[in-house]
Parts: sequence; C-alpha cells; structure tokens
Amino acid sequence: MKTRRIQTLPLFLGVVIALILSTAAPDASAMAQVIPFSDARMYFEMNSTDEDLGIQFKLDGEPWTRIIIFTPNRRKLVDIEVKNSTQEVGLTEWFNESAEPPLEERPLAEWLALFPEGDYGFFGLTVEGDYLVGVATFTHDIPDGPEITSPVNGSSVDPEDPLVVTWNPVADPNPPESVIVAYEVIVEKDEEDERLRVFKVDMLPTDTSVTVPPEFLEADKDYKVEILAIETSHNQTITEIAFETDD
Repeated sequence: MKTRRIQTLPLFLGVVIALILSTAAPDASAMAQVIPFSDARMYFEMNSTDEDLGIQFKLDGEPWTRIIIFTPNRRKLVDIEVKNSTQEVGLTEWFNESAEPPLEERPLAEWLALFPEGDYGFFGLTVEGDYLVGVATFTHDIPDGPEITSPVNGSSVDPEDPLVVTWNPVADPNPPESVIVAYEVIVEKDEEDERLRVFKVDMLPTDTSVTVPPEFLEADKDYKVEILAIETSHNQTITEIAFETDD
C-alpha cells in the first residue's frame, strides 16, 4: 500500500505540496506518494558572440499531467497542465527556454533582478495521482565565453583533413562553489536548404581540443563551431565562429 510521506519533506516543499493538493482533482488519492524528479534544472544560457541571454528549464521523471515551478519566495513561476488524451499517458521529459533578447535591450542587471538566486521548487502531479518534487539551485555564476583558437573565424579548411577545434580554458566563475565542469563542442553545417549535419561532443573541464573526423565534412560548405562552457549549477556560455570548406 502506498503511504503518504509529505510530512517528511522540508517545510518549504511541504507548503508547496499543500498548494498543489488544494488545486488537484477532487478524486486525487489521499494515499499518494511523493516521488523525486530524476532531473530538475533551471539555468542561464549566455551567448557571448551574439551578446544575448535567456533562461532554460529542464526536468525529467515519472509521467506527469501537471508541472508547477515556484520561486524561492514561493511565487508561482511556471504552471503547465496537459489536457484531454494526454492526461491518460502523461509527459515525462520537458525542456523549454525563454526568449533571448540582446543584452542592450534587457541588461544583465535586469535579468538578475527578475530571477534571484536560490532554490526553485519543481512540483508535479503524475498520471497515477502521485506527487513529483525537485529542487533546482539557481545561481548568478555565469561563465565567460570560451575563446576559440582554431579554426579561425572566417577561415577556409581542407575537408579531407581532420578538423582540430581548440579553445583556451575558461576561468572558474566563483570557486569553489562555481567551477567549470564541462565543455560542449558543436560543429554544424550552416546551409539552410540542406539536411542538417551536426557533430556534438561533451568534453572534460581539463580538455582544450577535439578532433572532428574528415568523414563529417563536405567540400564547399559553410559551417559554424559553437563551444559552451558549463559551470557547477549548469549556467552556460556559448562562443560561435564560422568557417568554410575548400572546393
């Protein structure tokens, strides 16, 4: 038999669970379990090349019919409820991101004021009537954009040779709480009228290069390289450059 375990949660989680219960379906089970999300994240994504910024949300867990995200001061930030046939099967993974206006239109200080640091509560209702909970620790520790040293922006490369992508290491934003934990390298064919080709790899924080095999490249095409520096709380900053391949 399922047992109700809400009373064992921290006070903040218990209060918000009570809010969910007050808005749940009248026939929701009084013996519902509280289940943790397998993933719950909220983080900044900065583009140092385009000089813009946005917020991204990511979660995963048991099939759900409703998701609510609360700010550290218990104000509702996101509220999503599925309808009709989708309620029968539920959703699992969910990813979304805000608009990314240029920093000259919405400066960094405004973003930091809109989304204060702290623990954001992720809560959900499963298809079976159980309750999903999670906490995303959101910080203002935004890393610098990686400096890409190869290929050179605007250069032309031989598609029959391996492409070596290199970058300089990014300083830790706020050690020891916030350090660089990974780099993500993406090489993408930048041809709008053709099938997308993407080379994507996650690298260690000590890495500063990766080799793209020549089988990935095509002659006489435009490409772009993106490198993301990712810190402890998942905030990430992208740098982009463009190159082309020889005929």
